[in-house]
Amino acid sequence: MHAISFNTGWTCRHIDGSNAPQPVTIPHDAMLEEHRDALAPSGKNGCWFAGFDYLYEKAFIAPADWADKALLLEFEGVYQHAEVMLDGEKLAFRPYGYTNFYVDLTGKLTPGEHTLSVIARNSDQPNSRWYSGAGIYRPVTLWLGGEKHILVNGVKIRTTSIVPATISVTVDTSLEGFVNVEVLDGSTVLASATAASRQQGAEAARAEFEFVLPQAELWGVDHPKLYTCRVSFGSDQVEESFGVRSLTWGKDGICINGERVIIQGACIHHDHGFLGAKCFPEAEERRVRLLKENGYNALRSAHNPCSKALLDACDRLGMLVMDEYIDHWYIHKTEHDYVQYFADWWQQDLTDMVEKDYNHPSVILYSTGNEVSETAQPKGIALTRQMTDFLHHLDSTRPVTCGVNIFFNFLSSIGFGVYSDKKAKKEAEAAEKAKAKKQTAKKKAVGSQFFNDMAGLLGDEFMKRGATLHGCDVKTRGAFAAMDIAGYNYGIYRYQHDLKKYPERLILGSETFCNDAYRFRELAKKEPRLVGDFVWAGMDYMGEVGVGSWEYREYAPQFEGLGWMLAGSGRIDLTGKPLGEALYTRVALEKEIGPYIAVRPVNHEGEKHSPSAWKMTNAMDSWSWRGCEGRMAFVEVYARAAKVELLLNGKSAGTKALKNTCLAHFHIPYENGELTAVSYDRAGREIGRKTLVTAGEPTQLRIEPEAAPEQGKLCWVRLRYTDENGILKPMERGHIQVTVTGGQLLGLGSACPFYPESYLDATSDTYYGEALAIVLPEQDMTITADDGKHHAETRLPIA
Repeated sequence: MHAISFNTGWTCRHIDGSNAPQPVTIPHDAMLEEHRDALAPSGKNGCWFAGFDYLYEKAFIAPADWADKALLLEFEGVYQHAEVMLDGEKLAFRPYGYTNFYVDLTGKLTPGEHTLSVIARNSDQPNSRWYSGAGIYRPVTLWLGGEKHILVNGVKIRTTSIVPATISVTVDTSLEGFVNVEVLDGSTVLASATAASRQQGAEAARAEFEFVLPQAELWGVDHPKLYTCRVSFGSDQVEESFGVRSLTWGKDGICINGERVIIQGACIHHDHGFLGAKCFPEAEERRVRLLKENGYNALRSAHNPCSKALLDACDRLGMLVMDEYIDHWYIHKTEHDYVQYFADWWQQDLTDMVEKDYNHPSVILYSTGNEVSETAQPKGIALTRQMTDFLHHLDSTRPVTCGVNIFFNFLSSIGFGVYSDKKAKKEAEAAEKAKAKKQTAKKKAVGSQFFNDMAGLLGDEFMKRGATLHGCDVKTRGAFAAMDIAGYNYGIYRYQHDLKKYPERLILGSETFCNDAYRFRELAKKEPRLVGDFVWAGMDYMGEVGVGSWEYREYAPQFEGLGWMLAGSGRIDLTGKPLGEALYTRVALEKEIGPYIAVRPVNHEGEKHSPSAWKMTNAMDSWSWRGCEGRMAFVEVYARAAKVELLLNGKSAGTKALKNTCLAHFHIPYENGELTAVSYDRAGREIGRKTLVTAGEPTQLRIEPEAAPEQGKLCWVRLRYTDENGILKPMERGHIQVTVTGGQLLGLGSACPFYPESYLDATSDTYYGEALAIVLPEQDMTITADDGKHHAETRLPIA
């Protein structure tokens, strides 16, 4: 079927009529435009944004030649409880906010004007443990086909052998007839065939093909070679991208093309920072690229199905994907979450997720859930098996896991942190009373939030040690036996014990701490049944505020409450900047051997910061702390080496041996100049060197686009305080006003987790000397930045 973009010409308003319709373009995040209020029930999960229900409308004219066409409207993501209407007639309801779904318009679009209406509900709060966004936040597409057409998702491609490279192709069509398939490498046809599509009972007509491609290159993380499958049926034509790759799992671990691959992954949420939940292909590709550059070879879509654009980017860049379904099953984690719909909809939701993922070589794992304490119950164990079997029925080529928080399973089984409607009702009543008094009511955390809050107070070691209790084994082994790969959230101290006790078990660290990366890598190299690891989190995200933040009073006047916007737990911050933890990860996961240097903020030496178990360090790669001379600097060096030496202005500041670690700490008096780390092998030979230089005195405000702008594609532009050589000055701070001519300013902000402003404003505070603007070029652009003391202007021609 032919795809027509249906993203323009929409309006959006509150369904209660409290505001006027505003013109919007899809993707759109209505929640990001709302005010934030200390009494908002979305609370810390949703950054205190107000919740509303929204009405989207699009008036359009259906041409006469649509009258006899097959028409299918696809929504890739509407948050949430979507109702779709055409000219006032309700055609569809889809409660889950993260799955793509379809609405059949065949026979309903007579020639002339029509109005498409979509209701998205977000007023019942809280309904999520993180920032969800609201509205039509992923693309909308109208699929158009004649009577004789290829069905949407009707082409499925599977590698059946790699020696020789062989693929099977199935094509589902609306009618019987002859189907032609071509396999292309660029414009070169590698193979082609024609076969009849035959009706199979009540199912769609189907044609089946097999192609041997002896010269095909295999798809993998280091060589993500893609081919095109072009399918023609009558006048209809569809092209699907695919990769030739095999996937197996067992005692040899996870193998791609017959070779073991250690999954070195990062968890991500779906938001894009200053864009909110809006899904742009360029934003998805940028995130994948940044994570791969920092040592990761896999992403976990936490805790909901990812976008099509993310999968396309992962296919192109060679990033593996674990696509995850949901954050809960039948036990609530928030009062208004998806529990009431789960039982009726989980099979359809999983079906749509698999339909989306099937042809993508990057997808190697399905996850049925995250920290679902239901897995500690007989009912939940049975459901685990049911969901695993259902996914196998839909797709037998990929394994199934579920992220189980081992310690939390045990705690929930004895009554700690469990949601109940009775508790929720009491809290709702207390909240109403508090609201009347303009006060904020305290809520008791449940589910994952209960566990996270406890970890924030007691630290990561408490969580990991707790997971070694015998009761944790008892309350997880039933569910683990009902999945292909056991997903351990924060269970690294169980790995060796459980691999020995359960000789058939494959273990995945489905959620882990950054400081365990080196330990994991060394264990995984020795034990192939330890298949991989996903750190929480790869990139910072909105909501679940402060859970991973070490923040000082300079940037966060209070350590909790309104004003907080971000979790603060990304190895890469919200602007896309790799932090010290990312440099550590590159070395720990052996992307590079180092050395790298990172320094904790010297100007805050000795100060108290907000607590978090998810933060390994707040060090950054800067030695520009002018004015802090004589204060003690906490320096971290990351290297795969026998020892490292630190040199300050050419003089040795100490040497540290590295044994069972890739991290060395130094505590030295700060002085301006050059700080150099030198790494040595066991024979004492230098194998690496890294130097940080103090920025000079004069300060400049710089405008630095990450890439040359392209018309109609997002462009990320860094705003940095530097010296004349471009060296960042993290102690500089200012409130920057940004203007854009020739384009639209879509988002502006800093990486500071405490951010009381709006990302939709044209001004932003800086954070350790930096801010970021996201612009949409329409023609050659001019961008200006001004903080009252510094002024910068840059002309950016369209590439």
